[in-house]
Amino acid sequence: MEGVNADYFVRVVERRAGAELRIKQRSAGDVGCVVWDAALVLAKYLETSAFYRVGLHSFTGKSVVELGSGTGLVGLMASVLGAHVTVTDLEELQGLLNTNINDNKHLVTGSIQAKVLKWGESVKHLPPEPDYILVADCIYYEQSLEPLLWTMKELAGTNSCILCCYEERTMGNNPKIEIRFFEGSIFTNRPSFGIHAGRPSRPMLANLCDPCQPTFTAHHFHLPLM
Repeated sequence: MEGVNADYFVRVVERRAGAELRIKQRSAGDVGCVVWDAALVLAKYLETSAFYRVGLHSFTGKSVVELGSGTGLVGLMASVLGAHVTVTDLEELQGLLNTNINDNKHLVTGSIQAKVLKWGESVKHLPPEPDYILVADCIYYEQSLEPLLWTMKELAGTNSCILCCYEERTMGNNPKIEIRFFEGSIFTNRPSFGIHAGRPSRPMLANLCDPCQPTFTAHHFHLPLM
C-alpha cells in the first residue's frame, strides 16, 4: 500500500467514552498529511450531546461522506459513532487514509471506506445523497473554491446535512474566500445560520443544517492548538 514505508508520527485523539483514536501523520508531504485543528474541533463536536437522542447517536446507521479527509480523523470518528462513512481525498492520500482506517478498525461500529475524489469531477462512485456531508478546513484555497462548491452541490440531497468546520484566517484573500463559500448556491435553500466572530486563526464550526445549534471554537474542547 502506498505510504506504508513513509515516516510517520502519531496524533492521539482522546474520546469522551472508549479507547482513543491513533492517527498517523506524515513527517513530509502536502497539507493533507497532518491533523489540522479544524478536524479536531469537528471530530470532538460529533461527540457532543447535540447528536444524541435517547442515548442513540444521530449518526447510527446513517450514510456519511467526508470531503478533503486528509488523515481521515473526522470520518473515523463518525464511523466509531455508528455511521457508514466514505472518506475521500486525492489519490496520493489513499495510502495514509487506509493506514489509519486499518489501525483504528477495532473501534468502528459502523463502517468506513476510502475513495479517490478530486473536487469538480464526477461523484457517481460515492453514496448518493448522503445523510451527512463533513467538511473540515477546506476553505482556504481560492482556486479550489468553485470545484468544492460544485462537488457539494452534486453530492447533497434535499435532506443532506452539511457540517463545515474551518479555521478563521485573516491574512490575504482568506476572508473573501470564506464569504464566497457561504454565499455559494449550495446553501441557497438551506436554513440560515450565523458564524460568530472568533479569535483569528481559531477553528470555527458552522452547522449548516440547524441554525439553532451553537457555533463552537477550539477552546470549548480544551484542545492544544499547534
